[in-house]
Amino acid sequence: MADAPITLQDAIEHLYQTAHRPKGKQSTLRLRQLALYCVEQLEMRGLRGAETEVTISGGNRPKQWDVAWKAFGKYRLVVSLKSILTNLPGTVPNRTDDLIGEVANVQMYSPEIVVGYIMVFNVAKDAVSLKHSGTWCNLITSRLSRLSGRSAPSWSIGMIESFAVVQVDFSQGPRLITPEREVHAMLDALVAEVKNRNPLLAEGSPPA
Repeated sequence: MADAPITLQDAIEHLYQTAHRPKGKQSTLRLRQLALYCVEQLEMRGLRGAETEVTISGGNRPKQWDVAWKAFGKYRLVVSLKSILTNLPGTVPNRTDDLIGEVANVQMYSPEIVVGYIMVFNVAKDAVSLKHSGTWCNLITSRLSRLSGRSAPSWSIGMIESFAVVQVDFSQGPRLITPEREVHAMLDALVAEVKNRNPLLAEGSPPA
């Protein structure tokens, strides 16, 4: 019997369990299940063979991406996975700057590449930032919204095609707040952009 598909809740439970182990906050494996979830979801949408932890060339230097999909000998889609579980004031202000840097790096090498971004945000630690006149979650969501929507013919360097902020509450367990359909919509948008930029996919030519 085939294994049941990974759900977003499965991925969040894995993140919660890993983050609460000794040295779990620094573990590079804590988003592993979320990456596998993305691979399965991309396959359901017709993009088979997505990989995890892939090093891809960039304008400045090669960089590892959490999820990547290749067709016709070149990577056409990448997804970056991040989480902010604690220390929100010290992490949120720099997160979008980091995103712009990693995205611009890969786009300088492959301007047509489609980029997605998933942020898991622990609202149990959220608070109002007086400087920014809102909560940290609202701030990161607003900034990501301004950076998203990249589409032909305006392919601005440093922007992304779509994103999802997955809100969780880890105060008493792995509680998922964001409906899974929001992540599905984000992945739908990414796949639509990939197919729009690679018309040979619609003709049935097999990826290589």
